[in-house]
Amino acid sequence: MPANTVHYPIFKKEDIDAFFALFQNNLANFVIITVTMLGLGFPANLVFGHVIPGAAVAVIFGNIYYAYMAKRLAKKENRSDVTALSYGISTPVMFIFLFGVLVPAYSLTGDFELAWKIAVAAAFLSGLIEVLASFTGRWMQKNLPRAAMLGALAGVALSFIAGEMLFMSLEMPVVGLFVLAVILIGIVGKVSMPFRIPASLFAMIIGTALAFGLGYSEISAIQEGFSHLGFYPFLPSLAVVEGFQYLFGAMIALLAVILPITIYNAVETMNNVEAMKAEGDTYDVKECQAVDGVGTMLGSVFGGLFPTTVYIATVGSKKMGAGRGYSLLNAIVVGFAAIFGVIAALSAILPVAVVAPILVFVGISMVSSAFSTNKEKYYPAVAIAMLPYFANYLMTRFENRAPDALADISSGIIPLGQGAMFTGIILGAMTVFIIDHDYLKAALFAFVGALLSFGGLMHAPEMAFGAANDFAAGYSLIGLCFIAYFIKKVVQSRDQRLNNEKKVA
Repeated sequence: MPANTVHYPIFKKEDIDAFFALFQNNLANFVIITVTMLGLGFPANLVFGHVIPGAAVAVIFGNIYYAYMAKRLAKKENRSDVTALSYGISTPVMFIFLFGVLVPAYSLTGDFELAWKIAVAAAFLSGLIEVLASFTGRWMQKNLPRAAMLGALAGVALSFIAGEMLFMSLEMPVVGLFVLAVILIGIVGKVSMPFRIPASLFAMIIGTALAFGLGYSEISAIQEGFSHLGFYPFLPSLAVVEGFQYLFGAMIALLAVILPITIYNAVETMNNVEAMKAEGDTYDVKECQAVDGVGTMLGSVFGGLFPTTVYIATVGSKKMGAGRGYSLLNAIVVGFAAIFGVIAALSAILPVAVVAPILVFVGISMVSSAFSTNKEKYYPAVAIAMLPYFANYLMTRFENRAPDALADISSGIIPLGQGAMFTGIILGAMTVFIIDHDYLKAALFAFVGALLSFGGLMHAPEMAFGAANDFAAGYSLIGLCFIAYFIKKVVQSRDQRLNNEKKVA
């Protein structure tokens, strides 16, 4: 075989577990969307006929394109162990669009369909902004320290994925613990399951049987699930155009939500691409951000209202030995499931405790990778970058339900949790450059932190001039401190050089 050719299979057995991990991640988001929108009162024909198919179109596009990128990378580097990037709806951004865009739009208009059109237009605009932001992707990837980016991402993984999913797993103790054990034995321990069934599929089958057999789930859930089956074709609409009329009119205030969350989404993609670079697969972050933006816009044309991103789950897929087949299979299954209402049916039938444990594995894989792919000296930077998302978790879960209790713990929890992705990267980057004694770069990131705080992208509930002046002042002060250390280092270096020259003379 010529040296410049490589056999990169369309599908291999390792893709099966990775597919179930990715599909369950996508399915979990679809379930949340379905339950939330129906609970808010949105009609089922709108949710199943437009929102779910539109979101599926975006997922299908991205999965196919990232499989193509994997094939291209495998050919370029002449190797067959390339893993395609996982892709789907961004979970944190999904919640923002549900409760920060869709709900306010309905509150103002009192019309479910009009609120949906406004949210669809917001999603299209978000995708367009991310495409434009992609032109800075390579620069950010080159200049942001890996420990800072992966540390911030690990904070998401530990709190919202591994932690949250472990809580949900234990809501049905017998089921959740069993499924988690199967996942760990099969994927982490690399032990074959009976009849060589993939570990995640085996866990889902047995876990679901246990849930119904032990009475955790009721048979009526199956009947409800089958009632959602039907035919929901992918149909483009003019909802985006109609929504823009309101988005740039009465709903102009939503732009203050759309801009920062889109920046967050672009950073999330960048971090996840960086995580894969650390694992050995180097993708073009600019292209990935553009793909995410185009996918979001395409989905909105078909009725979807949720921005998409490269998933944190990619690292878990890489550790499973997946290639590109799992991404292609996910595109096919998501498309079929959306068109025929299978997603709606599964959302009613599958217990959360059966789906959650595999996402626990994805989360702990990301936390592990954040440390293992960085030098030991940078561990403190990884750790400090994780902490803002711990605060963000407490904030999002308890700020509205138990604000007094949260304030009694510390008044710093909420501001630390606001803009957690940016805060994690800033704190992590400063720590990296302190470790390297590169005080000028540490000062630069401190001043960036001051600007982000002043503008409300960090430590503030919304964008505004002077949004977090105390934090802006704090970052400015430590920036000046770093500059003082930089000057001291330059002076010491100069004196050392002069002394050496005198000795030589």
